[in-house]
Parts: sequence; structure tokens; C-alpha cells
Amino acid sequence: MSVTINVNGSERKIDADPETPLLWVLRDELGMTGTKFGCGVAQCGACTVHMDGYPIRSCQTLLEDAQGTTITTIEGIDGKAAAAVKAAWAELDVPQCGYCQSGQILAATALLAETPKPSDEDIDFAMDGNVCRCATYARIRKAIHVAADKMEA
Repeated sequence: MSVTINVNGSERKIDADPETPLLWVLRDELGMTGTKFGCGVAQCGACTVHMDGYPIRSCQTLLEDAQGTTITTIEGIDGKAAAAVKAAWAELDVPQCGYCQSGQILAATALLAETPKPSDEDIDFAMDGNVCRCATYARIRKAIHVAADKMEA
């Protein structure tokens, strides 16, 4: 069966079972490997993408649920918040192994789009469920604060 979805601003016709997890469509059908498989049960955040601007876990989102929405992956993220987050991540050398970082960046970008000057509590709430196996949480939090400052400048 064919399903049409909008990914990173482009309409894409996908010939796959509508109940296929969006993660596998992005990676296997569209070659967008920046979105990672981590746990498969929406607990780690490695597969985070934006659906209509909000972070979702693509491992538990079905292809059919993506119809009529706009999906943004790490390959297509842009805008003021995304630019600030990417710059802060590089400036503070946030990633260690890097595996979780696309999910972390997408979650942080969504947070700053909604809450341009987040508190530590806002950051903790928004980033909850995004697991970093290297435990770079302190650098992630600091980078979000730096990105917020960059957005103000």
C-alpha cells in the first residue's frame, strides 16, 4: 500500500505497510540514517523526530499516523532555535559517542521553540526520556542555556 508523507518539506510516496514504524521508513526507505534506533519502545529518545514541530518517538509512530503531518528529522531541522542549538552543541563539544545526539538536538530545539529562556526544571522535563549512554547531561543542559542566550542575541 502507498502512503504519502511530508518529510523535511518534501512529499514522499512510500510503498510500505501503513503499520510500519516511521523510524524504519525514514532509515530504510528514505535513507535518513541520522534518526537512530535505540530501544524500540519509545524509552530512550534516539529515534526522536518532530511531527508538526513537536518531538515524537518514531520507533512507536506508525507510517499511517504520519500522513497529513510534517515530519522533520535531524537532516532537515532548521530555524533560529535549531541554529542556536547546533552552534551551542559544537561550541561546548557536547557529544561524546554521538549516538543519541540527533534525538537530543531535536528535543532541545522543540523546547527552545516553545520556551526561549528555559529554567533547569524546564530543560529536565523536556529532555526526560532522552538517554545519553555517555552521561553528557551536564553539557547538554549547559548547551541548551547557551543556545537560549544565542537566540536572545
